[in-house]
Amino acid sequence: MADKIKVTLNRSVIGSTKGQKAIVKALGISRRGRSRVLPNSDATKGAIKKISHLLTWEEI
Repeated sequence: MADKIKVTLNRSVIGSTKGQKAIVKALGISRRGRSRVLPNSDATKGAIKKISHLLTWEEI
């Protein structure tokens, strides 16, 4: 199991719900096309699952 996860926002949050926008902000992703390296934890995986249609991720 990888130690880190690289998350990239591929779709815009325009038209998303307030909750989805809050999750993107909580992950620390500011704009479309930006990436963030996050710890591989259950909380991170849960957030990714909620907005998986907006982003891509890979284990590092």
